[in-house]
Amino acid sequence: MTTRIYLDHAATTPIRPEAAAAVAEGMARWANPSSPHAEGRAARRTLEDARARIAAALGWHGEVILTGGASEALAIALGGADAVATCVEHDAVLRVAGADRLEVGGDGLVDVAALPGGRRIAVQAANSETGVVQPLDGVAVRNGVLVVDASQSAGKLPLPDADLIVVSAHKLGGPPGIGALLVRDFASLTPTGGQEQGYRGGTENVPAALGFAAALEAPRDWFERAAALRAGLDAAIRAGGGEIVADASPRIPTIAAYRLPGRSAAAQLMRLDSAGFAVSAGSACSSGTLKTSHVLSAMGMEAKAASEVIRVSFGWTTTAQDVDAFAAAWSAMA
Repeated sequence: MTTRIYLDHAATTPIRPEAAAAVAEGMARWANPSSPHAEGRAARRTLEDARARIAAALGWHGEVILTGGASEALAIALGGADAVATCVEHDAVLRVAGADRLEVGGDGLVDVAALPGGRRIAVQAANSETGVVQPLDGVAVRNGVLVVDASQSAGKLPLPDADLIVVSAHKLGGPPGIGALLVRDFASLTPTGGQEQGYRGGTENVPAALGFAAALEAPRDWFERAAALRAGLDAAIRAGGGEIVADASPRIPTIAAYRLPGRSAAAQLMRLDSAGFAVSAGSACSSGTLKTSHVLSAMGMEAKAASEVIRVSFGWTTTAQDVDAFAAAWSAMA
């Protein structure tokens, strides 16, 4: 049987053993942290300890709202507000933001100097399809609120300076079904009642919170190697006649988008999957559709060219041997 090589970590990355053990521990002593009895109070202490560990691991000194994932965190941050988003945001942002969009150039970058004042603005720190990293250092929205989707970058790159930051656990080796909204000032949000200090309803997921914290506290030395792995794959793609989307832009080392002219992404994925490689076309939420990627369209890529782009993404389990094997399979296909 062919050994499978997983290179779709931007969709989700395997749960780290430290995180799985923490979830199991939480399950073994589970109680509702909103209950007033001793078991409930113990669960509450465990939850608050996990919350503090998550903040500390991320280097965050504000508030932390634990959510059911990044999509829910985005809905809390953007729902009910007429927010403006860049045109290359994840679908989870575009569903809840207002109709106004900020354009990007062919390099995938937004002009941060032109961000409108007095608005709630959503910007993805690292694009989930191309890996392009937006230049958010020192950016502030005049009389407004900056909301940053850091689902792909949190736990890998330093957090941006923003009012609200969205984090996803399963993108960094934590369990699925939990995320966080990092809040600088609760005044930027409208409480809706329920748990999480009135900003999110539903019983708190203590086992998942423990797994989230454990994943963030796990060693991150693998990320330091990712840049070299991606650089090697970039070179192989160029040598084989492929194109690297946003090649000249700053990109997170864990995500790359490659175009093979003359070969559809669907055909590439089928060929690579049968050869034992798990990669994708676009984000996981849209890769099953036949529509052109809105991210690539916003960058000015024609529909046919965009339909020939696949995404390769690295994670904590990726090895140099994995990347070399993929490069050989891609070159043979090309």
